[in-house]
Amino acid sequence: MRTNAQIIQRPPVVCILGHVDHGKSSLLEAIKDFKITSQESGGITQHIGAYVVEQGGKKITFLDTPGHEAFSAIRSRGAQVADIAVLVVAADEGVKPQTIEAYECIKKAEIPFLVAINKIDKPESNPQRVKNELAQHGIFVEGMGGDVPVVETSAKTKQGINDLLEMILLVSEMHPQKVNLDVPASGVVIESSLDSRRGPVATLLVKEGILKKQDIIATPSSYGRVRILEDFLGNSIEEVCPSMPAYIIGFESVPKVGESFMVFDNLEKAKEFVIKEREKEKKRKQSSHLIEEGKEILNLIIKGDVVGSIEAIEKSIENIPQEEVFIRILKSEVGDITEDDVLLADSADAKIIGFRTKILPEAEKVADQKKVDVYIFEVIYDLIQKIREIIKNIIESQVVREDVGKLRVLAVFLSEKDKQIIGGRIFQGEMYKGLEVEIFREEKKIGKGKIINLQKERKDIEKGNQGEEIGVLLETSTKIKEGDILVAFTLKQKKAEF
Repeated sequence: MRTNAQIIQRPPVVCILGHVDHGKSSLLEAIKDFKITSQESGGITQHIGAYVVEQGGKKITFLDTPGHEAFSAIRSRGAQVADIAVLVVAADEGVKPQTIEAYECIKKAEIPFLVAINKIDKPESNPQRVKNELAQHGIFVEGMGGDVPVVETSAKTKQGINDLLEMILLVSEMHPQKVNLDVPASGVVIESSLDSRRGPVATLLVKEGILKKQDIIATPSSYGRVRILEDFLGNSIEEVCPSMPAYIIGFESVPKVGESFMVFDNLEKAKEFVIKEREKEKKRKQSSHLIEEGKEILNLIIKGDVVGSIEAIEKSIENIPQEEVFIRILKSEVGDITEDDVLLADSADAKIIGFRTKILPEAEKVADQKKVDVYIFEVIYDLIQKIREIIKNIIESQVVREDVGKLRVLAVFLSEKDKQIIGGRIFQGEMYKGLEVEIFREEKKIGKGKIINLQKERKDIEKGNQGEEIGVLLETSTKIKEGDILVAFTLKQKKAEF
């Protein structure tokens, strides 16, 4: 193939997006079951984040991602990982807020897409209603005045699966992806993790060139030599062509999901590239972590099952309002929660957040001893809600001072050890019984006290207003003089407003 043509059209890479319960995963599974028999796969034993099917002799690569959060995390690093998107909408439920979020994600990626109206086997399915609702959100499918292809499918009965694959190939023909095979291989990391037996592992999607065993590769965060190369079925292979996913072992550390990879001439060059990129990232983080003076900080340590999960969590954390409390991630990595994590959390006053991982027994013992908070979740939504709850508690534990009124002292009638009676004019706000006051002389604070009673024209009053002359009985040990200023204030607990 390389001798006949340097430039080829590579197979399309497809992502499936949509609302959480509309059958994205079941549709992916249906395509996999329909097109990849157990005999061909030998029983797929590992999840590598992508798989390949054939339709009419042509290949299609599907990204098996956990939804548009991971897709956004990949895209945020500038990686154009998918060529075509399939927007899945359930025929019985119609358009949901997350459907529109997925559509916005597709628009930002600027890739062609088609709509799969799924679950048409259900008695309550109504594809026409789905098309009408899509039109209300500016998505005009074929037959509704638009040119967005639409296919009706059922993951349960496999109805429409062939039609969906044919439509994907048709869209691909309309938007061909031409690539050069005679250049060093490059592409994107679509999944990565730390395997307890095999070390750092990653799924790469080759976008250009041909990746081979023993190639030296690097991303901005890691480098290494391709020691083991497997296809999505777990078969050992010697090389990977464009649009094909490959499971590789050889990185010296776990690369980040969404990073681009490149092939280098030697390990030294690859290592130099990583060092430079790490330094850039360090400077970028330092500049973005300039915190306003006096702002509360929530330190977090995040441990997850795979890098893709951590990426999605970090992206979700970025969307939490941080006007009141700044969230600082001290450490985020793949793996179980260890004693080192707990000791770091203890020294930095941090919370430990685990996602689909566990805390090691020794670490749990140390966490109990040092009273370090450790939270472990299976669902990202629950994890983010917990962080919001922690922030709310931090905000509402703060006491806020609010100035109520200011009075200028005109006369001092009584001055005892812990009691003063003065007369004065309120020139700002108001004064009432029970308020705390600070006493200022020539703009310098000289003491504090509390209002015990107020009088006007020798009669007790509850409150004095701006412009009024009143008498004030203060509980204070400060000797007040004519011309001093009393500033009355309240102390209230802050309210979280998000």
